Amino acid sequence: MPGPQAEAYSSAQHATLSGREAEAAVLMKGAALLRHVQSHWSAPDRDHALDSALRYNQRLWTFFQVALLDEANPLPQQVKEGVLRLSAFVDRRIFDVLAFPVSDKLDILIAINTNVAAGLKESAA
Repeated sequence: MPGPQAEAYSSAQHATLSGREAEAAVLMKGAALLRHVQSHWSAPDRDHALDSALRYNQRLWTFFQVALLDEANPLPQQVKEGVLRLSAFVDRRIFDVLAFPVSDKLDILIAINTNVAAGLKESAA
């Protein structure tokens, strides 16, 4: 996992990002946490690392859910509904992995975070 210097750089970098870029960055961090657990599946601290990575992603997607349900959110209704359905899938997968941990189950969570982040970066450009 990153050391204190990397964390400080990351914090400074996030302070200069736009909203969509920041959202993309936290999604990529979530994907990186999951990828790290997946690539170290046999590590003795796997359960702790998995729990931490899943909870980070759960908090992240809960934040998106709250933002999407805000009446002041300017996104089109169809987009909001689509992302809310996606977040419901993410929630179900997270609970499934918590209950029945299998490395391959992380693939879809990593892909979702990565693809949504790419879309956010594209729309921020």
